[in-house]
Amino acid sequence: MALPRIQLRRLCGFGQRHLRFLRHSTSTHAHRFQVCNRLTHSAARSPISEGVLSHEHQQQNRSVGQQLREEWARYNAFPRASAAEDFTEGQTVTVHGFLARKRVKHAKLVFADVQIDNGPAVQITSSFQTPGGPGHDANQALRGIPLYSPVAVTGRVAQIHNNLLSRDAVSSTDTVHSQRELSAPLSRPGSFPNNVSRVDLDLESIQPLNVFPKDIIVSKGVQFPPSARHLQIRFSDPLRSRLLIRPQIAFQLRKSLNNLAFTEVETPVLFKSTPEGAREFLVPTRRQGLAYALPQSPQQYKQMLMASGIRGYYQFARCFRDEDLRADRQPEFTQLDLEMSFATGEDVMRTVEVIISDLTRLLNSDYSVAQNGEDIYLAPNKSSIAETQQGMIPRYRTAPFPRISYKEAMTRFGIDKPDLRIPFEIRRVDHVLSRSFVSMITHLDNPVVEAFKFRPKPVEEEKQPLALNLVDELMRALPPALAQNPDGAPVALVVDSSKPLRSLSPLGFEGAGALQSGGAGLEDFADLEDGDVLVFQARENKPFQGGSTALGTFRTLVYQSAVSKGLLPRDLSFHFLWVTNFPMFTPDNEADPGQGGTAGFSATHHPFTAPLTDDDVELLATDPLKARADHYDLVVNGVELGGGSRRIHVARMQEYIMRDILKMTDEGVAQFSHLLEALRAGCPPHAGFALGFDRLVAVLTYTDSVRDVIAFPKSMKGEDLTVKSPGRITKEQLETYHLAFPGKK
Repeated sequence: MALPRIQLRRLCGFGQRHLRFLRHSTSTHAHRFQVCNRLTHSAARSPISEGVLSHEHQQQNRSVGQQLREEWARYNAFPRASAAEDFTEGQTVTVHGFLARKRVKHAKLVFADVQIDNGPAVQITSSFQTPGGPGHDANQALRGIPLYSPVAVTGRVAQIHNNLLSRDAVSSTDTVHSQRELSAPLSRPGSFPNNVSRVDLDLESIQPLNVFPKDIIVSKGVQFPPSARHLQIRFSDPLRSRLLIRPQIAFQLRKSLNNLAFTEVETPVLFKSTPEGAREFLVPTRRQGLAYALPQSPQQYKQMLMASGIRGYYQFARCFRDEDLRADRQPEFTQLDLEMSFATGEDVMRTVEVIISDLTRLLNSDYSVAQNGEDIYLAPNKSSIAETQQGMIPRYRTAPFPRISYKEAMTRFGIDKPDLRIPFEIRRVDHVLSRSFVSMITHLDNPVVEAFKFRPKPVEEEKQPLALNLVDELMRALPPALAQNPDGAPVALVVDSSKPLRSLSPLGFEGAGALQSGGAGLEDFADLEDGDVLVFQARENKPFQGGSTALGTFRTLVYQSAVSKGLLPRDLSFHFLWVTNFPMFTPDNEADPGQGGTAGFSATHHPFTAPLTDDDVELLATDPLKARADHYDLVVNGVELGGGSRRIHVARMQEYIMRDILKMTDEGVAQFSHLLEALRAGCPPHAGFALGFDRLVAVLTYTDSVRDVIAFPKSMKGEDLTVKSPGRITKEQLETYHLAFPGKK
């Protein structure tokens, strides 16, 4: 096949002048695509495309083709990587990886590192005595290969360094491993021995498999743009480590569920639109007026599987929701979905505790905490970057996990996903406060007033201003929801013995005395010390609704700010708990579309959740907003990892909830006819759970953003900045799918 007439050196020169995107941010990225388009059009206008090919052009093409073939031959054929059993001292082995670092000691001695994911550190030593002698060619080749290039390295094993973090485990299981290895098949190429942290090689030869370009500048702490996600992953140890641990977590969860006799079942991604509670993504079809919807979750399919006779189902399901985005939310995400027939919520919670406990045992045994600047993450013990530091060993609360009701969580912590690491709780104090103080902080009549005491840890004298200014800084930078709270903003008092009433004078003499009396519910305020911070907040005197109170939100802000400033210790442990007994229904709001009924409220979880008790069934007819659901959330460190419930398995009850309680239209109820029919066919009692897998990996690897555990995440605008999606719809596509943009008004 004839090659384009564009000369290779012309292409390279063009790229060197224009592909400077790492130096010039986004505008240069756009220019890069313009360059590519011009090259494409240039090739299209070449004499080849016009059927005209002169003798000179033929000669140029042959020359370019020869260069390409020679370059391809240099990079295409390379030695096979050695397997784990080949790594013994004195043995010649081959490893593949990226040339990460070179240290030139003198003219005849060079050290270099090879970066290998899921493997130990590899250090190569290259030396020679005389030019032209053994090692000279390899030494020169090593010097000439640009850093970060992929290489195949062959050398003699000089030393193997054992992993100190696993040495005790290795010695205690040597016999088991030796017996297993006698019958085990040979390991794959590119594998390494277990419990090895570093391999030292004396270089014999090195072959570049491609060349890292000079125009991509790499320096310590370099920040690549989101459009260069491949470089972000490659040059960020925390990001790459999180992406590597993600499939290991998935493997362990899948293994645990398989051991519990669950069946993995894939459900369709092309579903239909049903009012479950969130906005959906629609997929138009070529059949006019018809569209699929991407599933918010496999909820309806898995309930139909329970009617199919499958006792235990699970899958790692891709889910899609057209919601406003934030750090812990993506329009497409993965959840570990499970359902159990002939089961109650209690059975599901015990099952989830088993698989989470199996997972935390794996993390404790195979991973350690590593730190890169301010970033803390998990790294494999065999990795060169893993290091156990004092006070940085992850700890996990063992099963069974504690359980608290929604009402207790809101009362004690002001939030339905409490962080048990926070060392102070919320107390109700309005019964001991003067009416004058209450009127100072809110205009509400007969409000509930709550408070908490925050005590910074002892700090050095030079840090005292930091402790005193913490609350002032928070009060000046309150989020709008707190600063503009119609019930009033939070009020903070700092205890100071040098001032009247220890700076509690706004409470009045009686109020300050009663607060410090240590009476029932006031024990936290009995031993006030200088520097203690008391925060007060008023709210309406009515049952809890929603996910948090204003004081609960401010309490979390205080804790996070205090930890970031060193006023409270950073706690790397994980405190799991269950929150149960949620309200079955929640008043409608503008953020969530709900189920489309006219009752003025929607299902808190989803409309398939069963009432908690017979009393709650009675409340459905008299006061639905007081009815509780058999719904449970798994929470760790202030993050909701997942939720589940016992389902309504009787068709008449399900239709009653939809039609008579939520007051959905006939058309709305008809959208669930497939589910109602499955329930009618003798569906057994069943319950289930959905674990937010992206969020689980993020929390367990110490990051607040799920984007750090997804290879190619979406931005806050729902855009994939690497491939530039979503793309614009063409006129031809609109016609194919019988769509049209609305006309201008």
